[in-house]
Amino acid sequence: MSIGGDSNSVEAIIGVSPFAKAIRRQIVKIAPHSSNVLIIGPSGTGKELIARALHAYSPRADKPFVAVDCAGITEPLFAGHLFGHVKGAFTGAERGALGYFRAADGGTVFLDEIGELNRDLQGKLLRVLQERVVTPLGSHAAVPVDVYVIAATNCDLEQMVASGHFRDDLFYRLNVVVIKTLPLKDRPEDIVPLAQHFLQKMAGRLRTSAKELSRHCLNCMLQHDWPGNVRELENFLEQAVLLASDNTIRPDSVSDVASRLCICPVGASLGCQQGKERLPLSDDTATSAAPAAAADAAASAVPWPTLAQLERDHIQQTLQRTGYNQRAAADLLGVHRQQLLRKIKKYGLDSSSSRPGRPKKPPKP
Repeated sequence: MSIGGDSNSVEAIIGVSPFAKAIRRQIVKIAPHSSNVLIIGPSGTGKELIARALHAYSPRADKPFVAVDCAGITEPLFAGHLFGHVKGAFTGAERGALGYFRAADGGTVFLDEIGELNRDLQGKLLRVLQERVVTPLGSHAAVPVDVYVIAATNCDLEQMVASGHFRDDLFYRLNVVVIKTLPLKDRPEDIVPLAQHFLQKMAGRLRTSAKELSRHCLNCMLQHDWPGNVRELENFLEQAVLLASDNTIRPDSVSDVASRLCICPVGASLGCQQGKERLPLSDDTATSAAPAAAADAAASAVPWPTLAQLERDHIQQTLQRTGYNQRAAADLLGVHRQQLLRKIKKYGLDSSSSRPGRPKKPPKP
């Protein structure tokens, strides 16, 4: 997932996987109620993007959205950053400050990496969630606040509760609605639309011509595990755009970047991970052992595939893998059989006459 179009819109969540579709539906469903939300998932999977979309679809959309990096502020000053302080509260406090919660009054506070808060701050945050008031540093007067609280973490908070590192009462306050994100390796069908989006965005930001990825690069990207998730994918593509010698990103132009990321755009010469079945764009390019130069020359001649073409090819490959058993293919694709039948009809895939060993139907007289 990544930002596309309006960065605060649900349409900004790019992806065609069942996961991406479910996240978009979930946001639209729960955002109007402004209940506390806890987003759990690995780094780089778009947790802040989901939080911004929740804010955009809530009744508070025209109010502030304040993002707080709980891991990026030193502990002695963190309470003041969260809840504000009065003039003279500490050395150097020449004037008062609202703090994140009062700055977001009427809107949304996004507490990123909530698992990094120490126990003392966890207790103070719990009071804010329970009583809807904050007490600025250096003051004894509680100030009412009305905020939509969204928290995120890549930690296992339940395990932290069990080990005593996270307060169970705060966990249950935050854990009203839970959204779990998936690593990119578990939703490889999102890699191509994400790559297309990033390349379009970078063309404008970097003031370069629009770039395209060769078929070999795409196939290898589909095999890579992307431990840094969407953030790593974007970083790889930005470096590839800057290094490309023309409008096509070829293996020879990104070999240094690819080897550092353990990505192999051309084959075993860069340590390509073999044996993974990760949505190859075509059987011949995914398993080709041709020399790098010849393979890339052939790949660069292939036009950039559309999403419809990729979907058609993927359905055809799934039908072939299941022996043209439509029910098994629908289960593998995660769709209802009737939906699969509509796709077969849409793309003109004759799944009955195409079955190996079955003769084609004779034409009508």
